[in-house]
Amino acid sequence: MLNSPYTQTNEAESILYASFSLRPKHLDPARSYSANETSFTGQIYEPPLQYHYLKRPYSLIELTATKLPTVQYFNQQGERLAEDVETSRVAYSIYEISIQPNILYQPHPAFARNEQGEFVYHQLNQQQLSTVKTLADFEQTETRELVAADYVYQIKRLAHPEIHSPILGVMGEYIVGLADYSKKLQALKQQGQIIDLNTLDIDGVTVVDSHTYQIKVHGKYPQLRYWLAMPFFAPIPWEADDFYRQEGLIKKNITMDWYPVGTGPYQLIKNDPNSKMVLIRNPNYHGETYPVEGEKADLANGMLEDAGKPLPFIDKIVFTLEKENTSYWNKFLQGYYDVSGISSDSFDQAVQVSNAGDFGLSDAMKQKGIDLKTAIGTSIYYIGFNMQDPVVGGYTEQAKNLRQAISIAVDYEEFISIFLNGRGIASQGPVAPGIFGYISGQEGINQSVYQWEAGEAKRRSILSAQALLVQAGYPQGRHQQTGEPLVLYFDVPASGPDAKAQFDWLRKQFQKLNIQLVVRSTDYNRFQDKMSSGQTQMFQWGWGADYPDPENFLFLLYGPNGKVASGGQNTANYDNVEFDRLFEKMRVMPNNDERQQIIKQMTSIVTEDAPWVWGYHPKQFSLYHAWNKNVKPNLMANNTLKYRRVDARQRYQLQQQWNRPIMWPMMLVLGLIILLLLPAWYVYSQKMHTKKQL
Repeated sequence: MLNSPYTQTNEAESILYASFSLRPKHLDPARSYSANETSFTGQIYEPPLQYHYLKRPYSLIELTATKLPTVQYFNQQGERLAEDVETSRVAYSIYEISIQPNILYQPHPAFARNEQGEFVYHQLNQQQLSTVKTLADFEQTETRELVAADYVYQIKRLAHPEIHSPILGVMGEYIVGLADYSKKLQALKQQGQIIDLNTLDIDGVTVVDSHTYQIKVHGKYPQLRYWLAMPFFAPIPWEADDFYRQEGLIKKNITMDWYPVGTGPYQLIKNDPNSKMVLIRNPNYHGETYPVEGEKADLANGMLEDAGKPLPFIDKIVFTLEKENTSYWNKFLQGYYDVSGISSDSFDQAVQVSNAGDFGLSDAMKQKGIDLKTAIGTSIYYIGFNMQDPVVGGYTEQAKNLRQAISIAVDYEEFISIFLNGRGIASQGPVAPGIFGYISGQEGINQSVYQWEAGEAKRRSILSAQALLVQAGYPQGRHQQTGEPLVLYFDVPASGPDAKAQFDWLRKQFQKLNIQLVVRSTDYNRFQDKMSSGQTQMFQWGWGADYPDPENFLFLLYGPNGKVASGGQNTANYDNVEFDRLFEKMRVMPNNDERQQIIKQMTSIVTEDAPWVWGYHPKQFSLYHAWNKNVKPNLMANNTLKYRRVDARQRYQLQQQWNRPIMWPMMLVLGLIILLLLPAWYVYSQKMHTKKQL
């Protein structure tokens, strides 16, 4: 095809075509924490656990582990306790993880040895380095078996002072000895000593045997299982770490951040941030099979047609740099990209909204056989009040009334309609849909902001908000004693035309209460400084779930996690003794009715105190061409490409049909050129004929 963006097109080759707009900064699993990075790391690295692709609610299953980890509880004297023991009696817990044998790493030069058993590439000289530009320039590659020590080695790497892992602070609170281990490594670095993690043990993480290791955590911490499904806890072979430590390779950007080493279904063979990133099937992959069970609808939707078949189905994944949404969208419509999100610019072209507010595909999309998949994100965006602020903070009835009045006035249903094309739902509390503890319907509404009418939640009237404002001491938006207008300050790290439109809208929401809102837009670093020092009054924030547990949302309002006090994620600096007491009980409980009732109590407390304007949960829209198979949004798993399948022949045929070259304009231009040249040709031929006669 003349207009194909790919140099070679094979109608039978199983390739998935995707894109990236920004080069992944970190592909080292100890450092990577961004969504654009997990698109790659999730396919390459294998932590011991993963999420079931089809089942909902999200559930953990084995990946490299032989089974889900076992856990044992102990008291301060080291005596083992019963599983149902009270949390207060548990001094520490020990998780034991067993790894499957015969799992091999991808081929990599770090494993290559000579006949004497010495590593070939661990001490490169200048002559050898002169021939190397990328990892592919190393001629010899080998592999070795995955062992438990590789998982322990990676946990040690979280504490390495040169890596700066973003989860060190969190894990240091739970994994026994990790915080002290970090200090020990930092001291060695300051002394100029070489840090060899193989010779430096950590108290809370031990190798039991070649395929078993243990993690010891303070008290009870059931959420550790979720962390064991994240790339942070994927294995790293020490040979790769040693190989990449060579200064000559670092100067050439041949590092763990650019060239990962994993046991997963794919390996990265090309990392060109200005063009393409390419994953191919790992020839050493140990293999998995497609799930044989899921939700009830999965069978009817064809999601189990490949049940029991070996993974992965796709041989290659090509990520192409696309900086402009318009360019990506046009190529998607031509069939050159398999999947597309929907930007605001293309929303009307892709989606129709019925009178009832339901979303459906436009006729143009239906004609192309495109399918629409939607999912409510396990995330929340909100406006926070600094509870330490003398005006909007505090726990008096007047302060609560002010925050509740503002919460009613800021109409997030309108925001979702105007700025998100309806792609979201207004939040009723801190827990996102799809997470245990979220309650839908009448029972789950935020009663401070909504009331139940005609079978749905209706935002309370602006009159009720104005009445609350009077009770707060600001009738008509003025201080009842001084008569001064109420002026509030809103900090946000955003700018540009889109942000300005949202700021204008937000000011109008406050004007409903005659409150003057001053927007203070700063760069992100300055914004972070103001948040950390408590210099904000109101601010904009968001949170996406790290794992599908209510603790991962409710901890955002847990007192000891206050941003000012501890640098934690409690950005509002909210501090409620009863909420904290319930949180400490809830966070270590299994998902049962008792836990659900405690979460309901906690939600009731915070919606009354209103430390947030509760904002919204975004709704994700994705478009898939008809040749995509086994597509089911999974907002927790990051290793889902191995389940995907494409009908490459159907894709090729449709690409041919949609991109037939239009030749008549070219032929017309060519004809005109010929007509223009004919007189000159005739004159020239006559002259030549006359010369011959002479």
